[in-house]
Amino acid sequence: MNYDVVVIGSGPGGYVCAIRCAQLGFKTALVEKYSTLGGTCLNVGCIPSKALLDSSEHFYNAVHHFAEHGIDGAAPQVNLPKMIERKQSVIDTTVGGIDFLMKKNNIDVLRGVGSFVDAHTVAVAGAEGTSNVTAKYVVVATGSKPIELPFAKFDKERIISSTEALKLQEVPQHLIVIGGGVIGLEMGSVYHRLGAKVTVIEYADSLLPTMDVAMGKEMQRVLKKQGMDLQLSTKVEAVERSGNEVTVRAVNKKGEPVSWTGDYCLVSVGRRPYTDGLNLAAAGLATDERGRIAVNDHLQTAVPHIYAIGDVVRGAMLAHKAEEEGVLVAETLAGEKPHIHYHLIPNVVYTWPEVAGVGHTEQELKASGRNFKSGSFPMRALGRSRASGDTDGLVKILADAQTDEILGVHIVGARAADLVMEGVVAMEFRASAEDLARISHGHPTYSEALKEAALDATAKRSIHS
Repeated sequence: MNYDVVVIGSGPGGYVCAIRCAQLGFKTALVEKYSTLGGTCLNVGCIPSKALLDSSEHFYNAVHHFAEHGIDGAAPQVNLPKMIERKQSVIDTTVGGIDFLMKKNNIDVLRGVGSFVDAHTVAVAGAEGTSNVTAKYVVVATGSKPIELPFAKFDKERIISSTEALKLQEVPQHLIVIGGGVIGLEMGSVYHRLGAKVTVIEYADSLLPTMDVAMGKEMQRVLKKQGMDLQLSTKVEAVERSGNEVTVRAVNKKGEPVSWTGDYCLVSVGRRPYTDGLNLAAAGLATDERGRIAVNDHLQTAVPHIYAIGDVVRGAMLAHKAEEEGVLVAETLAGEKPHIHYHLIPNVVYTWPEVAGVGHTEQELKASGRNFKSGSFPMRALGRSRASGDTDGLVKILADAQTDEILGVHIVGARAADLVMEGVVAMEFRASAEDLARISHGHPTYSEALKEAALDATAKRSIHS
């Protein structure tokens, strides 16, 4: 079979690319080795983790906060199998929606493992044998896999990745999390809310080391208050399993040996690009020292008609980044001139409170020597936050010292994942802090915190703090 475009991988980058290609008139095929579409994000990542985060937050609020709202009743009990069942129903509905979109857009879904035969030919090895398809253009969108520590191989029972953490059938007594980044804090939050003791071990000296330092400090304060055990500046050296117990041995910031024993250990130290089995060499391609496929600004590889997007190329491993890249490739093939402003791709952590940021961090601006000013506003000073009881967190806005152009927006607070988009829009149009400060924000809303932080960044004139 001959196609205009063959996309290998059906995650957010791949399926979005396929849809946009089809919309633009290309005869398109999507290759997927698993039985369901959607890749990591829809099946074992973004969507299922948010389902469990929401379920566990409902339980936590029922136990800890309903009484203060005047809601009395018997203490609820965790039914984890039911939570996992609900999570699966969310996944099933979502991936079913992708199946519908493939049919709606007349995209051929080829089930099997895709690999290059040559630069224009892809072999698809499925349950009924192997068939070859040819394409004018090929897009590699095969995503990423969890990184495995050499001394902590996943046994998928007690030493687990995020994939296994999403389908446990019991609440751990003590969950040890190696890695204080997005995945570690989100999954740690799920089981902490459900009653597990959670210990997070992080090598860096702050949580969320890739985000603004103030956000990491605020989340450290909040999570400690919630009862999480946070061990920073700690280097893990060994992970040992004995029966149903896992012992983690490490060295703390004082150089002292320390250890913890729990019934589960979640290793969440990042992800690696997944190109296994693609046979890239047959197409004239290779990966770099980090396993990524090199691309130019148009996401072309060294072979001009082969493109790569998402987690297999440079940049943040984020579903929404992959989606934008999928659209960019499709529209480039159609002769259009799309753009991606990589600096304005937001980063979000779905703990509660949520954490979100876009643009430069304070540490980046200091390192570059750029003159900037900073404004902030605490959520506890916001009427809407007091009404809902979500008083932890703050909004921080960074702006150029001379031009007042907004350079970064960073938030810890209720609905930060949604609020940060106001910062993205403002920065896309190169708005100033003064512009944001002059815009009327509905009252009472969480978004008023952005207005107040912008006021604080412009001559320290916040009204409510």
